[in-house]
Amino acid sequence: MPEGTRGRIMDATYRALCANGYAALTMQDIADECDRSTSLLHYHFDTKEDLLVELLAHLLERFETRVFDAASDDPRDQLVDLVDVFLFGGERDRGDHRAFHTALLELRAQAPHNEAFRARLAENDARVQAAVTAVVERGINEGRFVPVDAARTATHLLAAVRGARIRWVTLGDDAAPRTVRAALVDDVVDGRLTA
Repeated sequence: MPEGTRGRIMDATYRALCANGYAALTMQDIADECDRSTSLLHYHFDTKEDLLVELLAHLLERFETRVFDAASDDPRDQLVDLVDVFLFGGERDRGDHRAFHTALLELRAQAPHNEAFRARLAENDARVQAAVTAVVERGINEGRFVPVDAARTATHLLAAVRGARIRWVTLGDDAAPRTVRAALVDDVVDGRLTA
């Protein structure tokens, strides 16, 4: 599939998923978002599930590009930037960020019963974990962070971020992302890591 077509379909899938949520999302919703026919979507993807698995891969590629393109000279700044992107969505509108994480939570809820979702989410999680671990390792190697178990520290950061997002989308706790950000930056990054 040409990259332009893939990009249009992925962007439309993202918008339709955010607007409708997983359960209500149809191939027609996606087709309407990208001004294409459902037959074109079915030409490239057999099912809605296949399309969503591809969307998760596409979003991971965008995340990895952002991590590498926005790499700061200072690993502390890069780590804080990652926390902010995870919690607040970077250039995403806050409403879009919330809608996406609500839909993502729905996809995660399907994973115990859906091998394709489970495999893709596991791959995404492993690569995000590796990216955060690499930033912590770089900080240690450059003497900007104290020696710690980088993978364990990344796990801690990501678990706190996921917990805040879950509280935000399921309980409407709008303060959770800000509270967790302050704790991660003040207590973990600046309090424990920074040399």
